[in-house]
Amino acid sequence: MYWIILWGFIALACVSFVSLQFVSAPYGRHLREGWGPKINATLGWVVMEAPSPLMFLACWLVAEPARRYSATGLAFLILWQTHYLYRSFVFPFRRRGGQSEMPLSIALMSIVFNLANAYLNARWIYTLGPERPLAWLADPRFLGGVALFAFGYWVNHQSDRILFDLRKSGGSGYSIPYGGLFRFVSCPNYFGELVEWTGWALCTFSPAGLAFALASAANLVPRARTHHRWYSEKFPGYPRERKAIVPLIY
Repeated sequence: MYWIILWGFIALACVSFVSLQFVSAPYGRHLREGWGPKINATLGWVVMEAPSPLMFLACWLVAEPARRYSATGLAFLILWQTHYLYRSFVFPFRRRGGQSEMPLSIALMSIVFNLANAYLNARWIYTLGPERPLAWLADPRFLGGVALFAFGYWVNHQSDRILFDLRKSGGSGYSIPYGGLFRFVSCPNYFGELVEWTGWALCTFSPAGLAFALASAANLVPRARTHHRWYSEKFPGYPRERKAIVPLIY
């Protein structure tokens, strides 16, 4: 069953990547009618992101104590929860302005994605995959992966902070962000997430981690391109040297 879910997850990522070339996901600045009933955006963010840390924690709790409390097992738990507790229970309440609603259908699809993703990663780490010994913490794959994860996490938070600061005065509209990696790309927050999950795939060295990194790219790269096009169309003076998501490249 695990491998069926994994391959289904990868297939869904491929379908999403192709479809997002033609249709932008209808939330945030791209919200539009035709996607069913809507819910409060803050509630939607919490509801759709919370399954990820909760499912990961559940898989950790039912694992054998030796794997659950190993140094590597705890390290992976801390990395995952550090990202997702913020994304689920802090980020939604820091949002200012923008769209106040999102389609319920988007929240439901995200719940399915996050449940499957957290299950695949945690199940592999704590049950099905090879048990990583203490020496894994000194392995170049783990060290390099954690370094990438930490860098991506920092970029993601710095970019979020810049976007939040744009609306400190209480404005509800959109404006051009500056500072940080916004100097080079339109969506450095998405770039940070890509780097984070590439690091996760490396430090866990797992098929589930690789699938997650690919699925993140399948969603975020088209989304970034849509954002980049939106900025260019809305603001005539938008910096032309900026790329969409990868500095100097794309």
